[in-house]
Amino acid sequence: MATTKESFASNAAGLAKFRDLDQRGKIMAEYIWIDAEGNTRSKSRTLEEKPEGQYKPEELPIWNFDGSSTGQAPGEDSDVYLKPVAVYPDPFRPPNNILVLAECWDADGTPNKYNHRHECAKLMELHAKHEPWFGLEQEYTLLDLNDRPYGWPQNGYPAPQGPYYCGVGAGKVVQRDIVEAHYRACLYAGVKISGTNAEVMPAQWEFQVGPCVGIEMGDQLWLARFLLHRVAEEFAAKVSVDPKPIPGDWNGAGLHSNFSTAEMRKEGGMKYIEAAIKKLEGRHKEHIAVYGEGNEKRLTGRHETGAIDTFTYGVANRGASIRIPRECAAKGYGYFEDRRPASNADPYSITGIIMETCFGAVDDAVEA
Repeated sequence: MATTKESFASNAAGLAKFRDLDQRGKIMAEYIWIDAEGNTRSKSRTLEEKPEGQYKPEELPIWNFDGSSTGQAPGEDSDVYLKPVAVYPDPFRPPNNILVLAECWDADGTPNKYNHRHECAKLMELHAKHEPWFGLEQEYTLLDLNDRPYGWPQNGYPAPQGPYYCGVGAGKVVQRDIVEAHYRACLYAGVKISGTNAEVMPAQWEFQVGPCVGIEMGDQLWLARFLLHRVAEEFAAKVSVDPKPIPGDWNGAGLHSNFSTAEMRKEGGMKYIEAAIKKLEGRHKEHIAVYGEGNEKRLTGRHETGAIDTFTYGVANRGASIRIPRECAAKGYGYFEDRRPASNADPYSITGIIMETCFGAVDDAVEA
């Protein structure tokens, strides 16, 4: 029997008949975590409804899962614990059910090796006086069940890049319904999604989250990724965050990272921006190491990227490692954009190493 898209798509009409059933004082809590491959996982549990409002993370139970099935633990010691860190309304189960973002911890009371949030949170807390703002631009590609970008010919390639970026109309954009549904799901859940647009390669899209302060950036971006995969599931579509999903003369996919501090956002802030960029230059290799797998396929010096082995910066230069927006250069204060991170990079790793490079490591502060 042939496999069809319909056999993988959710039966939304069938489910709708059950959405309004009385939950009799209970709610569903969907616990979400990040696995060893940088994918989101989730599972549900039933909790008592809280009449006075939404649960806070510290009020929720610690749970566990089989880490040997997610690449996060060996089979002989497989329990990994989920510690809730953020709670959001669930757009797939309105109105009272919740999404619970959780950190992964081992049984010995230490963070799981794939828990990048823990160290990032310490850095954010240590340097909170600088009021770090982040805004991340998540590029992604929508694929069919055969891993072919939507809208691409079965044999061959579409017309060259040009009409697709911020495109409107058939033949220029595809699967806008997924993008629209994701946008609304993010707004309902309280994600600080700031916009969306079609990208340079056909079937490629982008959404932006921010500005967010400190650790909230990583939390919100991971939740937005979960929501995107969950929405695409309804349409039997795949989401790829591969930094170079199609070899050849096509743009790759990045996670451009915008950053500023209180000092940078004030009159005369350009000197702080330039000082930060100088520090980033000195640790270029360390940043590249945590800026995503397969990034060497994307950072070639072509297709609006800098070369992976060279650090550059410039005003309004999308071919540089770091771009200073022209408006900020003209005003003399604002923010800068790190264009090096790949689309599959961990936002905790990105924001954490930017803070560490600009202001110092946690261990250095302890020793001082």
